[in-house]
Amino acid sequence: MATHVVLKSGERVKVNDHVYCSPSWSVRDGTPYSVARIMEFLPPEGASKGKGKGKEIYTRVRLAWYYRPSDVSDRPVADSRLLLAAIYSEVCDINQLRARCHVIHRDKITDLAGWKKRPDRFYFNRLFDPYIKKEFEVIQATDVRNLPDHIRQVLTSRYEYVVAEKDVVPDLTDTLRLCGTCTEWCANPDTVQCDRCKKFFHMGCVQPPLLAKPSRGYGWTCAPCSKRHEEEVDSHEVRHPTPVTKPKSNAPAPRGRGRPRKDRTLAEKEENVNIKYFKMWPFRYFGQYTVAEDTLDPDDLIFPRAATRVGPKYQVSVPPAWAPTPTLDVEERGDDATVEVLSVINALTEEEVSELEEWKTALTRRQDLLCSVDWLTEATRRFSQAYLANRGWSTVDMSVPTRQEKWKKTETRYTDREWSAEEIAAFEDGILAHGAELRAVRDEVGTRTMFEVVRFYGHWKNSKLKEENAHIKEFGALPKEDEAPPLEDTLSSDDEGSVIRELTKANSSCGACRTRESTTWWKAPKGLATDILCDNCGMNWRKYADLNVRPVREDVTPNGKTKGAEKREGTPLNGPSAKRLKTSMASTITPPPNIPAAPQLRCLACQKNGPMGKVLKCHQCQFRIHAGSCGIIVDKSAVESWMCDLCQNEKTMEASLNTECLLCPKRKSRKKTSLQGADSFLRASKPTEGQGWAHVLCSVFIPEISFTDVSRLRLVEGISTIPRQRWASRCTLCGEVSGAVIRCSDCVREYHTSCAWKNGHKFGFEIQPVRNHRRDTIVTTFKGETGSMVPIVCCQEHENSKRDLYDICETDETGETALQVYCRTYKQAPITQAHGLLRKARRLDQILNAPSDIPSNPEAERHCDLCDTHYSPYFYPISSLSERWQCHKCHWERRGKIAGAEDWNH
Repeated sequence: MATHVVLKSGERVKVNDHVYCSPSWSVRDGTPYSVARIMEFLPPEGASKGKGKGKEIYTRVRLAWYYRPSDVSDRPVADSRLLLAAIYSEVCDINQLRARCHVIHRDKITDLAGWKKRPDRFYFNRLFDPYIKKEFEVIQATDVRNLPDHIRQVLTSRYEYVVAEKDVVPDLTDTLRLCGTCTEWCANPDTVQCDRCKKFFHMGCVQPPLLAKPSRGYGWTCAPCSKRHEEEVDSHEVRHPTPVTKPKSNAPAPRGRGRPRKDRTLAEKEENVNIKYFKMWPFRYFGQYTVAEDTLDPDDLIFPRAATRVGPKYQVSVPPAWAPTPTLDVEERGDDATVEVLSVINALTEEEVSELEEWKTALTRRQDLLCSVDWLTEATRRFSQAYLANRGWSTVDMSVPTRQEKWKKTETRYTDREWSAEEIAAFEDGILAHGAELRAVRDEVGTRTMFEVVRFYGHWKNSKLKEENAHIKEFGALPKEDEAPPLEDTLSSDDEGSVIRELTKANSSCGACRTRESTTWWKAPKGLATDILCDNCGMNWRKYADLNVRPVREDVTPNGKTKGAEKREGTPLNGPSAKRLKTSMASTITPPPNIPAAPQLRCLACQKNGPMGKVLKCHQCQFRIHAGSCGIIVDKSAVESWMCDLCQNEKTMEASLNTECLLCPKRKSRKKTSLQGADSFLRASKPTEGQGWAHVLCSVFIPEISFTDVSRLRLVEGISTIPRQRWASRCTLCGEVSGAVIRCSDCVREYHTSCAWKNGHKFGFEIQPVRNHRRDTIVTTFKGETGSMVPIVCCQEHENSKRDLYDICETDETGETALQVYCRTYKQAPITQAHGLLRKARRLDQILNAPSDIPSNPEAERHCDLCDTHYSPYFYPISSLSERWQCHKCHWERRGKIAGAEDWNH
């Protein structure tokens, strides 16, 4: 085995050294370096071993990975030097090793603050298992004391650390526990402790033996202690025992916050401390599900373990042998009726296979389909079905893209439908803006599901690789891997592909710290203001996954000027300018390249950024909102010139110029609403059926309101059907009586919808499961969860509520927001049953409690005798003796002709 290997950076590394590992920038898609430990160096795959000492060629390396906390969870971790160990290894190319670093356990560091101040220093105290998705504590093997001597000696001689659950660590680090009866070691699972004398006993050594441990909250006492307690009770000399102090544990004491003395020699010793490794691993699992004696076996598995799937929860309930088995007409599993045959090529003869190949090529004239995996799989399946049904090859037809599967009730496509040119253009634009973040790309496409986008991404990437390979064959091959550049010219070689070489202008800045001066410019990850990082920020991101991002104001234009702000004469806009650098220094500094950043807008409903087009900005009032949360449908060419409904109404005057919400209370001090509220979601308003206005938020969260067109959230209907108690109740936030109120979902407080939004109450939608599905219950599906979708508004006092709410702007796999799904399912007015005037007349009849002469069915017998229409707000009888009617329009036209023009105009 090799003693050491020289990296391209000039550093020498050996086995058990810690290194940064990363492929090229394009392959890892901008993620930071990975930290790993070298387990062994390996020759090329398939090469023979044993060329002699010092003559081996090593091109691969086996690495034991470390995880960052951000890799396994979404919890924010302020310490960028903290890692998670793992019992997981992988073989990588040796060219992926970048540089050397140092990783040790937390308990071996005396000055943690000084350790983290030094570059390339990391530490760990926990382990993450990627298979069972669980974290474990890591302690030193010498701290384990509650073990027999022969097991403890083997454990400490082989391994440096022990992996266990957090609840098991106090038991492992406690003093040796011996049974009070047999004086043998008490293992934790089969041990019970006396609550009075604090001695430990085997559950089988107690008389009578204990079948189970006491329940949580209950204690157990041994027989001598129980007898002593009974004697004290009988003698009436019961005294409250003095509280027994917990014996001092031998666990490692927690470290204080004092500053230890800095000792450089001690720090160097900590870096080079000797760590014991057994079969290339420094730790093993010794937790709740480990048998202590298994440690003596050198071939025992060292990986973390979980609870076994044994017990009634995971086992089937088998009826007794004497019970008669019910005879059900169910096919036996594993039979031909329950197995779908995908191919019978192995049962065909050579003549049949050759004949089958001829028929396969005759099914299509497209050469690309003959190489398509989906098409070939489906063709093989259909040929196999024809063979099993004794049908000829000529009966197979591939023109139908759907098929009937045995396990599904409906037909499904065996391949995705063809992508249009517009969809491909939107997909490539999304890849250009978001990279491999396919959820954001799916939002850009809008017409495809997440599964289709993922499958198309694989085909699209293969086509790009095909074009690159064809270009390489035509114009020359890439340099070979063995032609490595010299070590002293690592930066200029840039095998990582993340150094920016072509520089244009000096008006861009670092995407994190906003500096404009750097000796080297690095490529930046997605999501920053610019696509470049300075030398300091670039290395901090690659090594420590840490970026001190300076916020960027949204009202700053790319040329550096602020919108709406004019620099007065003699007054600096941004403060005093820094002194110019010397000419010698300025000549060595490279200006950053001019890389335009994708514009991002912040939605006023969810306060999240989004690309232009998904988040729209009003051209007149600067109001910003997600298009799906306000019922906005805009062409891509009209995104920049889009105007909100209120601003548009100022020009068209289709509705009232008084834009106050009809569902909110009337304020005493009235101001022009169209000039205010552009920085709030309450700016989003929709016209009503009476040419008034109502907030989108009020219309959605008041249950009696509906929309004529839910795709655009207009027109607002049903304001007259709101119960009287909603208008008469007093708002607990503003104290006003006017306006329609809603009730909190967790208490009895009532308030206006707009008042709740202004006071920071929680708005969202909850999917409530439906057990007994009734006809009047409408069920919908959102993000894989099926049930009844209910709008929820909670007070600030209920922030710790266990409700799982979906935000207003949260989207599902199809790109629809939660507000869109709710309105589409529950807020659509019954426009197919009657027109708008008739629906309004019915609502007025319900309010007045008057007997309605309007037929409930449009096809009823009552109709106008003059124009023969079935639709009218009211039918007037022509005579009291005959059942002849006339509609509202004909009645008043006839009355106007009879009474004269003056009476008609009146």
